Amino acid sequence: MKYSDEQRIKKIYENAKKLDEYIKSNNIQKDQLLQEQTLQWLVTTPLYNIGENAYYLSDDYKNKTPEIPWKMISGLRHRLVHDYDGINWTIIADVVLEEIPDLIEQLKYLV
Repeated sequence: MKYSDEQRIKKIYENAKKLDEYIKSNNIQKDQLLQEQTLQWLVTTPLYNIGENAYYLSDDYKNKTPEIPWKMISGLRHRLVHDYDGINWTIIADVVLEEIPDLIEQLKYLV
């Protein structure tokens, strides 16, 4: 099924929001994300979905919203999927704890 850019933005926003809410409501800290494989698995699914939807946004839409690092977001998804054993969990923890809240702020005006 082909989704519109608006539908993809909504999916990205909803996945980011749910991930952020889970992290905050469970008071998950960076050291937990670095050490607990179950949490690592938990955060990868929303990140996959966010990256996949970002990848398939039209170039026109991405060009209209250059303040959002679409290439980095979709690149993270590719790294998670294709190089799972080589993942730097420090970077992923920083993305989950610092970048996702920023992304939510940027997207809430686009949803």
